[in-house]
Amino acid sequence: MKLLHIIATPREDESRTLRVTDAFFEGLEKSDPECKVDTLDVTKVKLPALTVQAVNGKYVLLGGKDLSDDLKPAWEDIIKHIERFLSADGYVISAPMWNFSIPYYLKHYIDIILQPRYLFRYTETGPEGLVKNKKMAVITSRGGDYSPESPSHAYDFQEPYIKAVFGLAGIIDITFINAQPMDALGMDVQKEKIKSSQEIARKLGEKFFLDKSSK
Repeated sequence: MKLLHIIATPREDESRTLRVTDAFFEGLEKSDPECKVDTLDVTKVKLPALTVQAVNGKYVLLGGKDLSDDLKPAWEDIIKHIERFLSADGYVISAPMWNFSIPYYLKHYIDIILQPRYLFRYTETGPEGLVKNKKMAVITSRGGDYSPESPSHAYDFQEPYIKAVFGLAGIIDITFINAQPMDALGMDVQKEKIKSSQEIARKLGEKFFLDKSSK
């Protein structure tokens, strides 16, 4: 099996998100040591720009036509990222909450790969996702508490957005591990929440490819 790990935090060793993700990979290594992990740090790679030519190409694809020769150069790197994404059997996204949503690095990446005829298509009955039977784990850290029982839950645009965009692609088996609150209630609570999130992540990693029905 091959897992694509998409990192969307620039904080490296200081990242609370990645501390939780590390526990996920500890569990994965325990249950599936042969699993190949492809790490893509979108905060460090130069993602292709969505130029006028690139956007024009998207409209060509939406119209059901093939890219013309003059549009293909603008799509070469885009297609490489799409193929890399599609080559994986499952996904882990490490993304802190920024301003109630996702880091702009991750938004750029999503805008690159979420393309018609590659990740989804339009049919007479509506859009159809083309990424079938694949799982995703999304590991986040949030300064405050945005859990369903929290008064701040309405400000969580991170989880609904990720569910929506990857749901369009056909990925509906998405598990979230949200380490929260990281800042609002002090260091003792932060340590407690990181530890409990690590325990959940470790267990999820152990069964990620073994239990394809896990939610």
